[in-house]
Amino acid sequence: MDLESIRAVGLAAAARAGDILRHYWGKTHTIEKKGAINLVTEADLASERAIIQLIRTAFPEHTVLAEESGITLGSDSHEWIIDPLDGTTNYAHSLPEFSVSVAFAHEGRLLFGLVLSPVTEELFCGARGHGATLNDRPIHVSSTHPLSESLLVTGFPYELKPIIDPLVERFKRCLTAAQGVRRLGSAALDLCYVACGRFEGFWEQDLAPWDTAAGVIIAEEAGASVSDFSNEPYAIEKKEILATNGLIHEELANLLRL
Repeated sequence: MDLESIRAVGLAAAARAGDILRHYWGKTHTIEKKGAINLVTEADLASERAIIQLIRTAFPEHTVLAEESGITLGSDSHEWIIDPLDGTTNYAHSLPEFSVSVAFAHEGRLLFGLVLSPVTEELFCGARGHGATLNDRPIHVSSTHPLSESLLVTGFPYELKPIIDPLVERFKRCLTAAQGVRRLGSAALDLCYVACGRFEGFWEQDLAPWDTAAGVIIAEEAGASVSDFSNEPYAIEKKEILATNGLIHEELANLLRL
């Protein structure tokens, strides 16, 4: 597979999606609920349609897994994994912390990912074996350690109530051990911010493949360690993710084990 062609189509799709999200940005939205606090707007749907149209035009045989429309099976083992608007709640409240996330995999192995922040115009990319970039400049995880000197980021799942006790316990442990903890609202950007050294570590649970696929390859290509909370290898189907600069990974994993 020609990764340059994949990259070109992915970049075109993300650029079109970014234009759409900026068009709707700051306006009154048509908001629907997929759950008690899980929102979807007309911008999510328009962004996803544009991304899928560009991908399917270029690669009609590829499978596409997208947050809003689910999976469209192709005829081969190539798959695109899309979140057209990661951070919909932020977007609906005119907070600029949201992104477009597009990843590509072959036979289940992530090969390319990009995350675009339409407001800040930051474009993160990662290609297997070729490193990671921010606006075409190489990026790498931070060299900060120990955990007490580290800034962390996390997120909270939509279905809070069934897991509120372990969720709060993990948060308390990390908050008291680290320099600080932030909660921004876009897992894709959280992973990219670990990749470029803004955060030393990120953890979250109950995410979907489209939340993490692009961010994971960007983080790994920037030198991050990525696992589940038990420090076992991470896969996008898993419900727990821990990503760090590597230097605090075991220390943070120990705090997440209950």
